Amino acid sequence: MAPEPISPIKTGYIHDVQELGKAKSVAIPERFVRDMAERPTDVTVSSSSSIPVIDVSKLLKGSKDEFHTELLKLSTSCKDWGFFQVINHGIDLVLLESMEKVVMEFFMLPLEEKQKYPMVPGIVHGYGQALVFSEEQKLDWCNMLALIIEPHHLRNPKLWPTTPVRFSDTIEEYSREMKRLCQNLLKFIATTLGLKQDIFGEMFGETMQAVRMNYYPPCPRPDLVIGLSPHSDGSALTVLQQTGSTVGLQILKDNKWVSVQPIPNALVINIGDTIEVLTNGLYKSVEHRAVTHNEKDRLSIVTFYAPNPEVELGPMPELVDQNNPCKYRRYNYGEYSQHYLADKLQGKKRLEYAMIQTS
Repeated sequence: MAPEPISPIKTGYIHDVQELGKAKSVAIPERFVRDMAERPTDVTVSSSSSIPVIDVSKLLKGSKDEFHTELLKLSTSCKDWGFFQVINHGIDLVLLESMEKVVMEFFMLPLEEKQKYPMVPGIVHGYGQALVFSEEQKLDWCNMLALIIEPHHLRNPKLWPTTPVRFSDTIEEYSREMKRLCQNLLKFIATTLGLKQDIFGEMFGETMQAVRMNYYPPCPRPDLVIGLSPHSDGSALTVLQQTGSTVGLQILKDNKWVSVQPIPNALVINIGDTIEVLTNGLYKSVEHRAVTHNEKDRLSIVTFYAPNPEVELGPMPELVDQNNPCKYRRYNYGEYSQHYLADKLQGKKRLEYAMIQTS
């Protein structure tokens, strides 16, 4: 086996992975090289039918039989996978293409232009590497731009790119459509649980929404790095727009990493920690990661939809009984968010914050 190409890195410095690609070097900076146990291994490569696919149009305006069939699929998806793809979701494909275009244009800007919107340590807004807490921490092979959308008072306008010109308008329209999709999906998820449709909407109040845009450049040694570290999301729902046909998303299913093949014009939905807690573990958030490719780049656009920071959460009484005792304590969502952002990504470790410890 060939020795691992590792280049030295000066203390405190974080390479920009796109710039590394431009240098055409085969050497990987040491801070990106994962320990053996963390490196990508052979995975079960799923066909598009392996990850459940939900036809949203049948939930919104299908026949009675179509509605119930799709609702059952949704329930099974949330229980058994924690992930599913949605088709016929009602979002204009031109808008999805426009969003992809302006985001890619941003990532193709010169480095000095992107660095006008820096992501400072401990704050996941702006451009850079998120959740970096030590010089020994391994880094993801990814460039990231993250923005808070709602509530408006939490936005930082200085971190919103002014180039491309259409960036802000496009992301505003895109986020409105993503919010509408999440609201509809949460109504149907409530229905699968035998709850009233608006229960999540009433509980969440003025919701939090953020978008994270990830650019994964080609990597000369994808077997040594991770595009995005394994984690579950703290949100209620997460919506992922995968662009192109390059496979990068992997989910942990039955203790094996499963690659998710993009379906043209579909969106990937995953259950977040918030829904796991509210359903008392009936619907579980799932650990997932991103891997890289040696020749192809990949862009993903991720929307996080969550309760207002002031909302208190805990298992819903309707889903707690003698056969399914309470597994999580009550907590403030804003406090959980602070806890979530206080350490590097580590699988589902953050959810321990909400778990009731039993001896």
